[in-house]
Amino acid sequence: MTLEVGPTEDIAACAALRRAVFIEEQGVPEEVEQDGRDGEAHHVLAVLDGVPVGCGRILLDGATGKIGRVCVLPKHRGQGIGLALVGACLKVLRRVPGVTRAELGAQSYAIGLYERLGFTAYGPEFADAAGQPHRMMGRSL
Repeated sequence: MTLEVGPTEDIAACAALRRAVFIEEQGVPEEVEQDGRDGEAHHVLAVLDGVPVGCGRILLDGATGKIGRVCVLPKHRGQGIGLALVGACLKVLRRVPGVTRAELGAQSYAIGLYERLGFTAYGPEFADAAGQPHRMMGRSL
């Protein structure tokens, strides 16, 4: 099995993955998930044996890169693909001039995963659009 994870221009593949995970599986309203910001974002894609299985999106806000929309198809979870996607997002951000910090909203159960990549949780727990508990996390680049 060959896993490739890195920057992509294949926004259609990312949108299809996000639809499967966020809209169909998790119940996020389509108008929330499809927020019209994909054109201004950087995207990363995980491809396993030629098939897209996960993705992530990065939006820039001054010196901060906001990592979001990280998802992996259910049958491919637990294999380190999520970690690889966030790692690829960090690599992208390190190449953007002036960006010194990365932030993300982590599902509460996944905080330990992001801590392994140097993120620290801050602020109160909050619910996302599907009612899932989250906490904000950040790290310097």
